[in-house]
Amino acid sequence: MPYRPVTLFTGQWADMPLDTLAQKAADWGYDGLELACAGDHFDVEQAVEDDGYLRRKRQHLAEYDLEVWAISQHLVGQAVSDRVDERHQEILPERVWGDGDPEGVTRRAIEEMRRTAAAASAFGLDVVTGFTGSPVWPLLYAFPPTPQAMIDEGYETFADQWTPILDTFADEGVQFALEVHPTEIAFDLSTAERTLDALDGHPAFGFNYDPSHFGYQGVDYLAFLDRFADRVDHVHMKDVWWADEPQKAGVFGGHLPFGHEDRYWDFRSIGRGKIDFEEIIRRLNRVGYDGPLSIEWEDSGMDREHGAKEACSRVRAVDFPPAEAGFEDAFAEE
Repeated sequence: MPYRPVTLFTGQWADMPLDTLAQKAADWGYDGLELACAGDHFDVEQAVEDDGYLRRKRQHLAEYDLEVWAISQHLVGQAVSDRVDERHQEILPERVWGDGDPEGVTRRAIEEMRRTAAAASAFGLDVVTGFTGSPVWPLLYAFPPTPQAMIDEGYETFADQWTPILDTFADEGVQFALEVHPTEIAFDLSTAERTLDALDGHPAFGFNYDPSHFGYQGVDYLAFLDRFADRVDHVHMKDVWWADEPQKAGVFGGHLPFGHEDRYWDFRSIGRGKIDFEEIIRRLNRVGYDGPLSIEWEDSGMDREHGAKEACSRVRAVDFPPAEAGFEDAFAEE
């Protein structure tokens, strides 16, 4: 095992039964899984209502020598602060979607997030990764001119929705780690700072660091680790490529699907994009992060099983522990 455990985020594999994926992940060399609350990978309702569900889940993964350090609730979290519409029906459990009335969806999503905190705690975990949604993302491009009061109101709405959730997380001894990401309340350093301010620095709120969402935006993804060293609760290892020359579709993507030849940027399997993972590991060592390195595998141009196996090997190759002493200390007299 390298300095940090290497896990596979199962969100992009929710179509595959967990038993099948666990066998493959073990064969590929993973230490564990970051279980998405999707497919049959992890069910919050069963976790809080069935006394034996979590025990059976642990035993099942132990058969493949796989551990769990975090679960993911990206999809339900998205519905908490989003402007809910028909798109959300495709990603939400039926018990959360209900009749689709936006106010009811938001209310049920909040309750599901609170149950997720309880489920994670019962599972012996202290991190849940996820999304928050954003009431201000539709105001991203400021035309018609956007009064700052509208942005302020949006962050206040977000805080009103998420503070009760985070209070439950704190009571359960679990951190909620937001994946800083376009369409979320925080998508760069500036909005991450504003989010923390809106929450009055809530102690149960942190970040799932994923550099792939910063690079193509022109955001300093290394400075993020320095600025939020004490808030990095989980790390995703995902690469991204962006063109050196202008393209037909720019940063906003031109409504083109991932993998389209006219895009300015695309997610890539680790080591095949432009993110400097060597420096990321050095910064993680500097800030004292020793949690899992979780591979969120996304590459439209590569077979996913080939990519997941290769990515595990690449992360193991790039990871290393911090120095216990300076190399020059070897020359010092006792």
